[in-house]
Amino acid sequence: MTDVNYIAAFIAVSALATFATRVVPFVFFHRHTEHPLIRHLGRYLPAAVMALLATVFLQSSANWQASLPGFDALSAGALVVAIHLWRGNALLSIASGTILYMAIQQSGWL
Repeated sequence: MTDVNYIAAFIAVSALATFATRVVPFVFFHRHTEHPLIRHLGRYLPAAVMALLATVFLQSSANWQASLPGFDALSAGALVVAIHLWRGNALLSIASGTILYMAIQQSGWL
């Protein structure tokens, strides 16, 4: 198998696996949307995932050796929360936090 064929096969298998993981919940759980477990997961899982992502982000991305330790990630996180509470728009919130974080990182301010 040549490198091009190998890469094409790898991309095809990865795309199929990604698509399958997105479709399976809708195929298998569409009849059970009123089940208490599904309703519980739908209510609390998004917040739990966001909390986990925020924790991982703060541990891995924040500069804890800067003159203001963790300011880069904490300020971006605070901006995301503030804009989301103000506007209720996840895309706007995440984009603004990302822009602030990258601006701090690229400017070398800390």
